[in-house]
Amino acid sequence: MATIKEVITRLEQLAPLQYQESYDNAGLQTGDPAAEVKGVLVTLDCTEAVLEEAIRKECNLVVAHHPVIFKGIKQLTGRNYVERTIIKAIRHNIAIYASHTNLDNVLPGVNTKIADKLALQHQRVLVNKPHTLMQLVTFVPLAQTEQVLQALHKAGAGNIGAYSNCSFQVPGTGRFLPSANASPAIGAPGEPEEVEENRLEVIFPAHLQHTIMAALKDAHPYEEVAHYLYALENLNQETGIGILGELPEALDEAAFLAYLKEKMQLQGLRYTSIGAKKVKRVAVCGGAGSFLIKDAIRQGADALVTGDVKYHEFFDAESKIMVADIGHYESEVFTKEIFYEEISKKFTTFAVYLSEVNTNPVRYTF
Repeated sequence: MATIKEVITRLEQLAPLQYQESYDNAGLQTGDPAAEVKGVLVTLDCTEAVLEEAIRKECNLVVAHHPVIFKGIKQLTGRNYVERTIIKAIRHNIAIYASHTNLDNVLPGVNTKIADKLALQHQRVLVNKPHTLMQLVTFVPLAQTEQVLQALHKAGAGNIGAYSNCSFQVPGTGRFLPSANASPAIGAPGEPEEVEENRLEVIFPAHLQHTIMAALKDAHPYEEVAHYLYALENLNQETGIGILGELPEALDEAAFLAYLKEKMQLQGLRYTSIGAKKVKRVAVCGGAGSFLIKDAIRQGADALVTGDVKYHEFFDAESKIMVADIGHYESEVFTKEIFYEEISKKFTTFAVYLSEVNTNPVRYTF
């Protein structure tokens, strides 16, 4: 038996809620986290039609990329699709969970999926998300240094890019005077003590602070654990918006557009021309990513693949970059594959389905 909370925990290990943007509303939208999961339907959007599909497939959890509840709701009368969707979910005991901008801001995530579809090599985050790293400094007796370090690493500390178990240590002498009420691991109450210790330093993602501190206190021999916590300005290489990578080979404009249409299964797209220049380095951003045009230019991208580009924003390309608007839905529809893969790998006691409902409200005619 698996609960909704356990599925959510798995998804938030991939995309912590702390990485969502301030305007977002990711997380559990309806439902009891303690309820047993009978089936999961994954989708880009949660609509009435998607809920009907969930009912038919006996799924009581819908995992979506876009939150159905995005703004404040003061009443539930069924006057619009949002209210009707919520009412239907509650009536049929269906939980709705959304992983939105938090999934945009991680590797692997929404933009990794696009980059993989385009077979981009040497992938890295286009614009890193600031203020997501912290540093822990603590002091450990020499004999217990390794056990404390291993506990911290297991909890998620010490990962820097492609390297893990990273730390720094300096030997020194710790001095303390236990009070009469203390139960010191070394020394005796009321007697000054000196201990040869290592000063340990590790970096960790800020959202893991409580986990890291719990691991430290569990593994450390001291009754009172001396430590410092620092918020860092360092950029986390694993978090941020957009992906920059390179095509296996440079393509001229026409060939790249054909390649893009094939790989992303597009009916059509809008773009700015770059003439005779070839496309090799490509930036991608699912959803609305026109705010990244200047960043993509600054980092030498030949093309930016995104959606929801406004007319005047195309001018920002200034013939320096191809801006390819493939559509919001089209750029993110493969996101549901991420949910499917993550949940299926972990859980085997219930069925996981890819929604067959095309939730794209936009239609095309040619």
